[in-house]
Amino acid sequence: MKQWITNQDGLDKLTMVTDAPVPEGLGEGEVLVKVNRVALNYRDTEVAMGLYKHHKYVPSGEAGLVPCSDICGTVVKVSSSPGSEDKLEGLREGDRVMATFNQTHVRGQIVAADMASGLGLPLAGCLAEYRAFPAAGLVRVPDYLSDDEAACLPIAAVTAWMSINSFQPLGQPMAGRDKVVLLLGTGGVAVSGLQIARALGLTTIITSSSDAKLERARTMGADHTINYKTTPAWHEKVLEITGGRGADVVFETGGAQTLAKSFECVAFGGLISCIGYLSGKEDAPAPGQPRINTNVLALKRNVTLKGMLNGSRERFEEMVRCVYNGDAGIRPVVDRVFAFEEAKEAFGYLFQGAFREGGYSGVLRGEGC
Repeated sequence: MKQWITNQDGLDKLTMVTDAPVPEGLGEGEVLVKVNRVALNYRDTEVAMGLYKHHKYVPSGEAGLVPCSDICGTVVKVSSSPGSEDKLEGLREGDRVMATFNQTHVRGQIVAADMASGLGLPLAGCLAEYRAFPAAGLVRVPDYLSDDEAACLPIAAVTAWMSINSFQPLGQPMAGRDKVVLLLGTGGVAVSGLQIARALGLTTIITSSSDAKLERARTMGADHTINYKTTPAWHEKVLEITGGRGADVVFETGGAQTLAKSFECVAFGGLISCIGYLSGKEDAPAPGQPRINTNVLALKRNVTLKGMLNGSRERFEEMVRCVYNGDAGIRPVVDRVFAFEEAKEAFGYLFQGAFREGGYSGVLRGEGC
């Protein structure tokens, strides 16, 4: 079979292998999946460039690593090993499935051991024509979604779901127009968050540096939009929109250049969901301005600051039941589709910011993928 590999030494060094063996000898509770579509995430570029090193619990991975984690595929074989039947989660040949990001994170709070089960680092990823999975690491695809659309759910949508609902009891997602969600930027998680928040009936505010992207966000149901280039004090605008109350949930995707402002416009008792670091991983002191300690910023508005490491299979399935059931009409936005053989071009397109700033999802497909 065909598959792509990386030595984590640069996007230009991604290599396609044409004679990799198809997985055989399925273990207890495993299934073989024909990969139909692979969706790319910004993490995939960091892995390929050797830059994904900020998680101490994620091993460095082997040379010749197969990258990528997000797929839609079809089960083509199930394990016949003794004891497998009770561990196959009811999966059968022909079922369409998506893979969870951390394969051992089935329910509850993620723990350090689960970090070693991440697809595309440290485990071999999914940019291949076939891959074997434990059935517990798969979720069935909603019938109404295409393969392209379904491939976009595992990281972007699940992270968005958890960014809103990580403190909500299972089966009781946040709801109501009185709850405000602030989405920073128009990246994949933010756009998924916009769609999910709208389906839950929440009020949404989204930011971008592009009026064209903000217009597109409005067509997707955004209640309020802010251009952070023309309105650099966007946190003050958020307070104005909310009558001084602030946002109940902030999708904090920027990091170094946005976090302090997020603290200023989150509601008292609100949640800042730390998702990404597109404006940098290290704070740079502003000339002539003191660097206020995070403790003080959190105390000012009685804030919860939580890092988002995707979610469990249980929460993934909850999200599918609640909003990806066809009734809400949510269809992930696919920006561009590449052939399997064009993976190197797809990674370059992502890294140049077409997904990161333009916002939507890219999918690899073609013969076998």
